Amino acid sequence: MKSMVDKLFAEGKKHGMEEMEVYYGGGNSLTLKVFEKELDGYSLSEVEGLSFRGIYNGKMGYSYTEKVDETSIELLVKGAIENAKVIDSDDEELIYEGSKEYNEVNNFNEALKDVKEEDKIKFVKELESECLKIDKRIVSVETCVYGDGYGETVMSNTKGLYLQEKSNIAYTYVVVIAKESEHIKTGFSYRTGNDFSKFNAKEIAEEAVKEALSHLGASSIKSGDYSIVLRNNASADMLESFAGIFSAENVQKDLSLLKGKLNEKIGSDKFTLIDDPFMEGGLSSKSFDGEGVACKFKKVIDKGTLKTYLHNLKTAKKDGVETTGNASKSSYKSPIDISPTNFYIDKGNKSFDEIISSIDRGILITELQGLHSGLNTISGDFSLAALGFEIENGKIKRPVEQITVAGNYFDMIKDIEEVGTDLKFGLPGDAYIGSPSLKIKKLSISGE
Repeated sequence: MKSMVDKLFAEGKKHGMEEMEVYYGGGNSLTLKVFEKELDGYSLSEVEGLSFRGIYNGKMGYSYTEKVDETSIELLVKGAIENAKVIDSDDEELIYEGSKEYNEVNNFNEALKDVKEEDKIKFVKELESECLKIDKRIVSVETCVYGDGYGETVMSNTKGLYLQEKSNIAYTYVVVIAKESEHIKTGFSYRTGNDFSKFNAKEIAEEAVKEALSHLGASSIKSGDYSIVLRNNASADMLESFAGIFSAENVQKDLSLLKGKLNEKIGSDKFTLIDDPFMEGGLSSKSFDGEGVACKFKKVIDKGTLKTYLHNLKTAKKDGVETTGNASKSSYKSPIDISPTNFYIDKGNKSFDEIISSIDRGILITELQGLHSGLNTISGDFSLAALGFEIENGKIKRPVEQITVAGNYFDMIKDIEEVGTDLKFGLPGDAYIGSPSLKIKKLSISGE
């Protein structure tokens, strides 16, 4: 790799490129699916690629290859130069010389690498079996999956930067179907991490089954404004949908109502939003971002006050501030973007049960549907199909379905009355987003 990078930089310099950078990404992934005691799906894939970018006549050009050897050098240089020639934007992009120091982040568990494939298959079969024997109303297991993967990143540039990082992850999830009379409901449970020994099939199965059974017999409820408890998973889903409003690029493009709101109160005193790249066990923990900048812990919102946007080098220069270390590349093929690391609403001091007991009349929302079509990230308005439970006199009374919850996200975060202790992160893909349960003063419910 070092030899290839040196030759690539020499070739670029020969063709008139100024500063240059290489970004290498590689890894593998395994997915196992079980259906009716048999291994129903097996997928093992490996991927690697290298992206090259450099400045040519004042413009940044990009190219990439999946053939990571010296035969690709000439094509990479020519591709980046041709790309630079057609760039219209006047935004200046930079090659970064490196930070003074980097926090060490260990996101690779050697023990996960050594888990035998037969033990993974045994686990996922056991998970299905456990689901089916808990209650006779569980008629089938719709989905039962185990997966894991490994990833490595290498960054090098002509300013002397050389960074390397590796990580691995495991996950499992199951969907069960419960039936009683004419009522059919599903239940879902999952785990993520990079410690296989912590995956307990019985515990995960019991959680999925309990979820499915609890929704049997659900019906709608009268329309009106209700006190709302947004369960941790539903709140995390909502946060994931609105995460883009904190991007400095969206702010600069007038695609976020947070423009001009720095150091202003935009949420409840109970609301603190954190971006933590150093979280122990965090599935998006890292020491450097997609531009080689050292990552930073930050409170994006501190007790309701907006403290910062998320920046890369380009947006930071435009605003005259330091980058927050949130440059991202979703893969080696991708241009530089902005995204959070481990992004979560900080825990409060009320347990889930304490929050429920504080409500005389309200609704617990356990699932939000239509998140990609039922909300507007610019205005903050949302209207989403939901599932949940009616709360009466501090107790969960009955399951509720066929309802729509509506409101405005910017208003909602001002109306947070309590924050739970039950912080939870999502599945891979959304595993960087977390939230505890939230008590909201009121939202509009459409039902009967």
